Parts: sequence; C-alpha cells; structure tokens
Amino acid sequence: MFDFLSKKFTTIFSKLKNNKITQKDITALLEQVQDALLEADVPFQLVQEFCNQLQSDLIGQKIHEALKPQEQLVKIVNERIQSFLSAQQTTIDFTRGIMMVMGLQGAGKTTTLAKVANRLKKPTKKILLASVDYYRPAAIEQLRQLAESISVDFYKANQNDPVSAAKEILQEYQKNKYDFLLLDTAGRLHIDNQLLQELQTIDLALQPQYKVLVLDSMTGQESLNVAKAFNQAIGFDGAILTKMDSDTRGGAAFSFCYAMKRPIFFVGTGEKIDDFEQFYADRMTSRILGMGDLVSLAEKADEKIGKVEQEKSMKSFMSGKFSLEDFANQMNMVNKLGSMSKLMKYIPGIGSLNISPDMIQKGQEQMRGFKAIISSMTPKERAWPSILCKSRKKRVARGAGVAVSEVNLLLDRFEQSKQYAKLLKRMGRF
Repeated sequence: MFDFLSKKFTTIFSKLKNNKITQKDITALLEQVQDALLEADVPFQLVQEFCNQLQSDLIGQKIHEALKPQEQLVKIVNERIQSFLSAQQTTIDFTRGIMMVMGLQGAGKTTTLAKVANRLKKPTKKILLASVDYYRPAAIEQLRQLAESISVDFYKANQNDPVSAAKEILQEYQKNKYDFLLLDTAGRLHIDNQLLQELQTIDLALQPQYKVLVLDSMTGQESLNVAKAFNQAIGFDGAILTKMDSDTRGGAAFSFCYAMKRPIFFVGTGEKIDDFEQFYADRMTSRILGMGDLVSLAEKADEKIGKVEQEKSMKSFMSGKFSLEDFANQMNMVNKLGSMSKLMKYIPGIGSLNISPDMIQKGQEQMRGFKAIISSMTPKERAWPSILCKSRKKRVARGAGVAVSEVNLLLDRFEQSKQYAKLLKRMGRF
C-alpha cells in the first residue's frame, strides 16, 4: 500500500541536507514532489493544487529551533499530504442500520462486503448479508459462501427482480430484528443509465443509513470519474478502496479524498478476509513518507495475538530464561501478523534501506527453516541449547532437512537475541 509513493518520498528526503535550506532546495523539492504524484497517477490539476499549497506552506516558514531544516521540510510535507487525505472528512460510526454497497463490476464489492461484516461483527450484534446482484453469475452464491465462512447470517430473496428482492430482504431484516443489513448491489463493466436508475430505486425503497462506494484502486484516475458519476446520481457517504496490495501507485486514494471531500472508510490489502484496514489519514501519510505506522502495528498485534500472550512473551524474553521454545513462539507470533513484506511497511525507516523482494523472501524462508530446526530438537535441547554438540547438531539438521551450518546460524541468532535482551535491561528500557 502506497509503496510507490513511499519510495519516491524517501528518495526525495534522503537527498536533503541538514544545513540551511535554500530557495533552490525548495524548488527542487517541489519539482520532485510533482513528478512523484504524476507518476502515481494523480490528475495533473490536483498535483498543481497540491504543489501550489505546499509552496505557500514552505515560503516564509520559520524554522523551529528544535527541528533541523530537513526535519522541518518533512513536517510541512507531512501536514500538507495529511490535509489532502483528510479534506473535509467526516467520521461515521458504523453502529447499526442498513449499508448499501455500490460500485462497478470487478471492483471487489462482494468480497469487500464480507470483509466489512467480519470487521463489524461482535457477539452482541446480529448481522445479515444479502445480495441483489442478479447480473453476475454466481455472485449471490459467492456471498452466501463468504457469509458462512465468517459465521454471519445470509438471506437469499425469492424474487428475481433486484428492486423487489431488495424490499423482500428489508422485510427479513426488520422481522428478525438484525442490527445490521449489508446489501450487495449489481455492477456493470461501465456506468450506464440502467445501473444508476436501479440503484436510485433501491436507495429510495431501503433508505439506507450508509451508502458506500467500492473503488478499484488499480484504475487510477478513472476511479475518480466513477466516483463523480455515482455521487451525482445516487450520492454516497464514503468509499472503500480495494486492491491496495497490488502495483497500484496510491494516486486513487490521494485524488479521491481531496476531489470528492468524502472519507475513505477502509482499504483492502489482499484477498483474505483479514486483509482489511481502517483508513486513517495521519497513519497513511506517515507510511507514504517512510515514517512507518507503529500505532496500526500495535493494534494489529492486539487483534491477532492478544495482550496476555504479548506480555507473556516479553516477560520470557527479558527474564534471562529465554529458550528456543520461546524463540519459536515469537516467530509464530510474527507469522500471525502477516508476511514480512507487509509488516515492514509499518516500521519506520525501512523504506530507505532498499530491501529487495528477494531479500524478504530469503528472510521468510530462513524463518521457516529455523522453526523446522527447533521442531527437530528434543524438549531438553530447546531448553538448554548449550548441550547441542556436533553429533546432536547433525541429527537435528537431518531431521529438519537442512545443513548443519543452518543449525549454527539459528544458534547464533538466538544468542544475539539473548544479548540484546540483556543490553535493554541494563539500559533500563524494561
């Protein structure tokens, strides 16, 4: 997500020096920012508006004594990007009611609807999923299967006309007193009058509390034209951007927020149900500028792992009794958070290290190898790895299907972790 823009801005700021910033530096910065946004598929007019506002921010700006000139420029650009990504946004608290999801065919509406349901569901909430998409083959069956996979109720209308079906679904929602109805609507490969008129009629019949537009972020500038057409015909409260894990350059999100003055509620970051994040303008800006997003990473850890397990792991790490079993548990915890490539985007400064996909893949393979090695050890060896003599290492290596050198590498990394824990303790960090 925003990988392209993040790399561009990281490169731009790496060229700045910490000495006094000149007008020449500002001019060069503006030119590079403009090029980066145009390459990210942001419309030229919006790029011009952004750069003009950024220039106004930069000219005559007093340098704070606590900040170096380079840091001051980063701060100003950060504030301007954040302003663009949150232009006149309103926060909507999805508590209960009807949500109608709209968008073109292929944008990912059906899967997105299930992701929203999975995000909103709680033991105390009754959620109903339904669809009136009778134009795409197997669309309704796909939603039924998704609803079943996340343990949420699904209703298939007996009517085959989208408008009549919507009214029938509304009756089911009211009769069984559901907290939430999430309705999938039909899409087309392009915008046409029949699609818009059908949505207008359904909107009038259901009077949904929330109307959400699903946009394919890979369509770049075209997504803005789609948003304008839907807004003019039906109106919507905000958007969900899909396929943000692809090679999209981030221009769709940048353009949508500023041009439409509507919030982005969520972004889809993969095909799995859990590949779904709430959109925060300040956090996304931080990622774009290569400053990471530790708040979201902490929230993800609480969601996927839980605080009790985290505290137990940290206590073991800092106790001085850290074992290879604990080491393996920590690797399992990392796996729960997602792939290395995804996790790295949350960590500050990673973008400037130029870590290639091959290096990331190698790291993931090495972690899998480490877990296999630990699994091949006896409980006693995991607790006291110092007993691993040459013969024992050979046996463990054979069991894991790796070379003895890999066993030695694991033991080296494990020892480094223990030394790091001791250092942190001496420094009073824990």
